[in-house]
Amino acid sequence: MPYVKTRDGTDIYVKDWGEGRPVVLLHGWPLSADMWDAQMMALAEAGFRAIAYDRRGFGRSGQPWSGYDYDTLSDDLADVLEATGAQDAAIIGFSMGGGEVARYMSRHDGKGVVAAGLIASVVPYMLKTDDNPHGTDQSVFDQIGQGLRDDRANFLRHTFFKQFFGVGFISSPVSDDVLDWATSVAMQAGLKPTLACAESFSQTDFRPDLSAFRVPTLIVHGTGDQTVPIDAAGRAAAAGIAHSQLVEYDGAPHGLNVTHSDRLTSDLLTFLGR
Repeated sequence: MPYVKTRDGTDIYVKDWGEGRPVVLLHGWPLSADMWDAQMMALAEAGFRAIAYDRRGFGRSGQPWSGYDYDTLSDDLADVLEATGAQDAAIIGFSMGGGEVARYMSRHDGKGVVAAGLIASVVPYMLKTDDNPHGTDQSVFDQIGQGLRDDRANFLRHTFFKQFFGVGFISSPVSDDVLDWATSVAMQAGLKPTLACAESFSQTDFRPDLSAFRVPTLIVHGTGDQTVPIDAAGRAAAAGIAHSQLVEYDGAPHGLNVTHSDRLTSDLLTFLGR
């Protein structure tokens, strides 16, 4: 069953590896489920059922014109959980995917979920406002949108993903091949979904959703994350979510699923084994 059809008729591509207690992994923007391959392998080999899917508009899923708001995206998650029969599941969201976890917990009352994870997540609120002073200025998101419209491939390869993975003049924690791979995956998405999801994750305030987390929640964030800075994200989420555990990776960039892959895998297995 590589595809699930959502309630509005969108085809969602699903990867389903292994057998055991289900762990559903939601990918970051603008990648696909493939970003989770290393963790999926480890989970499946450790006796879990690892499920990851391409968000609508990305990877191998359908690219409808609409439905890139978090209410619809959380409905897609609900439809995947139902279609795969994933009960007593852990749902783990990376970056933008953390928003789907948060909205699922509130909109769908966390149905069937026994544990949650927010990895380098945008939760609770990315945008800088008077009551969210550690957020990111709107001008930054405007620049991202303009870069995507002007020359998406060049912007992603030479600007966005270098920051994503912490590549600088001195340090380069990933190879050029990883940057090329990430760009090729991101270019599978449609321009409309890419722009619409950027607007959703930058503008959606998840602070009202935090009280809906009533399960053990792992929060992992890098202190060197320039894409989703930790003060407005991981630390704020941990302060607002009961039964949460914050693990900070000193100096880690946003793309810690690659730069700190082994540590993230180990932390996930430890958390899920509780």
